[in-house]
Amino acid sequence: MRRTLLVGLSVFATLTLNFALAAAVSAHGQPVHAMKVHDVKAGHHKGGGTLLSSRGGAIEQTPVVFIVFWGAQWSSGFSTGGYTSGQAQAYVQGFFGGVGGSGWANSTSQYCQNVPAGTTNCAAVAGAVYVTNPKGQVGGTWVDASALPSRLGTSSIAGEALRAAAHFGYSANADYIVFTPSGHSTSGFGTQFCAWHSSTSSSSGPVSFSNMPYQPDAGTACGMNFVNRSSDSFGHGYFDGFSIVGGHEYAETVTDPFPSSGWVDGTGAENGDKCAWISAGPGAASSISLSTGSFAVQSLWSNASSGCVISYP
Repeated sequence: MRRTLLVGLSVFATLTLNFALAAAVSAHGQPVHAMKVHDVKAGHHKGGGTLLSSRGGAIEQTPVVFIVFWGAQWSSGFSTGGYTSGQAQAYVQGFFGGVGGSGWANSTSQYCQNVPAGTTNCAAVAGAVYVTNPKGQVGGTWVDASALPSRLGTSSIAGEALRAAAHFGYSANADYIVFTPSGHSTSGFGTQFCAWHSSTSSSSGPVSFSNMPYQPDAGTACGMNFVNRSSDSFGHGYFDGFSIVGGHEYAETVTDPFPSSGWVDGTGAENGDKCAWISAGPGAASSISLSTGSFAVQSLWSNASSGCVISYP
């Protein structure tokens, strides 16, 4: 009876998440790919040896990240858990400022475009165009102090991504990451998902973007203290979710900027999904050292290794 109940609840949770994301898709007509919350009762190692394959779509050949802190609250400042919004911004900018060129991000460099759908090994295809992993991938940071809508939806985040593209300039290789302040998130955050990425259309071309709510609001459901069990003055531990979840969305956007036309497995999982929330053993989340400091990250799926890796090759 208990097992039947648990299975029923699991199915209900999955259907609820799928329904929420289906509603989100209708807001601007493009698929939304979400990172689910951490559930300590479930196994999250989805890799299982199934390789990612190209669906024939684009990758981000020379990735660039544009960071948007949207809302007047980022400008006026706020505090949560003994940490300020300024510390949160410093943590986020430190992670993305140092991730380019790292062994962790280098995992994405094995994937490519200009290959037939079904390709699993880019080296086997002449003319394949690979993801590169340059240093200094942050193209700019913008604190947009314009007022948030009373109710945030997918179309709100898509609209802010378009404003960011106008502010920074358009790039087909960019992920415009929209960070919203504490207490302001799209529906389902912290109970169904931690973040998601999608795309929308502009006069210049398709715009790839990510929705990043204020991760500490979700606590351990979205990575708080997942790697660093205690928190320090910089925010290691308390802000673990920003780099774990932010890194997850970054890596998936680089390899599948327009979900799900890039690299996914047979179930639709991207390189981050297959390795999410592994706490021990091969592929476990850990801290990595970047030029900007130490940050918690999850592992990423590697076709070359047939598994989840923290560093590649």
